Amino acid sequence: QVQLVESGGDFVQAVGSLRLSCAASGIFSINVMGWYRKAPWKQQLELVATISSGGSTVYADSVKGRFSISRDNAKKAVYLQMNSLKPEDTAVYYCNVVGSATIITRNSDYWGQGTQVTVSS
Repeated sequence: QVQLVESGGDFVQAVGSLRLSCAASGIFSINVMGWYRKAPWKQQLELVATISSGGSTVYADSVKGRFSISRDNAKKAVYLQMNSLKPEDTAVYYCNVVGSATIITRNSDYWGQGTQVTVSS
């Protein structure tokens, strides 16, 4: 069974930093890894950043220059370094992995349970 375990969410003051981690287990191969977030005042999940197996990255405009995504393929882990945090970054952050659970299965989306990030002004 594929599991994603996130950690690193916390309460922090504005302009502070946090590093989120997500480790995948029970998965055979991983394609894209990423982070999404759901703010309490928004209805939709928002893409924060993704990173492909080759290292190509995509960032939301709102986090460019402040957040950095990275991955460790050997550990099947993805990280999100968040600097210069703003109150509007407050959200539940979810780890997302696109991969296959076994050698014969197709790629599927897998999600972590979410980790709360709260930024005070």
